[in-house]
Formats: sequence, structure tokens, C-alpha cells
Amino acid sequence: MAHSPSGSSAAAAATASAGGEEGAMAVEDGGGESSITALLFDVSQQVQEALQGMLKMTGEIEQCGGEIEAEIERAKEAVADKGRALDDDRDRFQKAALSALNILSGDGGNGI
Repeated sequence: MAHSPSGSSAAAAATASAGGEEGAMAVEDGGGESSITALLFDVSQQVQEALQGMLKMTGEIEQCGGEIEAEIERAKEAVADKGRALDDDRDRFQKAALSALNILSGDGGNGI
């Protein structure tokens, strides 16, 4: 028997036409409660499955978030390393330029 969104009246009508008046009375007396119980059980199962799916997605999101944070930290470290290397290169080039200027100005490189 299929569940209808409007409740047990459709089920009662279907039973009455298929099984006579006794079937209709059974649906109205106790069958309505069992169809509501079955509907509630189905809904609770769907809610439970949805919650489990959300819990799984939450775990995946947390895992991805941790991986992203680790990657950001590695990128920050790489940028800091490159910054230090550029500073070192700049210092070397400044010293080389000063040496070249001193040589060209006639100091002979003694100003360093």
C-alpha cells in the first residue's frame, strides 16, 4: 500500500474499493495508526540518513580545512624563505655596486 501525503483517507478508499467495507473499517480503526507509524518511521529514517550524510560531509570539510591550513603554512614559510634569499641577494648586489663605484672613483676598492 502506497503512502499518500494527505494521510490515510486515500488508503482507506483504496482498501474499501478493493476489499469491501470490512477492509475500510480496519484501515480507519487501526490501519490509520499503522500507516502514520510507518510514515513517521520512514521520515525518521530519512532524517537519520540525512544527518549521517551531513556528519560525513562535516568530517570531510574539517579534513580538507586542515589540509588547506597546512598548505597555507607551507606557502608562508616558502614566501619567508624567498624573502630572506632576496634580502641576501640585495645586500650582495649593494656591496658589489659600492665596490664598483669605489673602483671607478679611484679608491681602488679600499673603502669597503
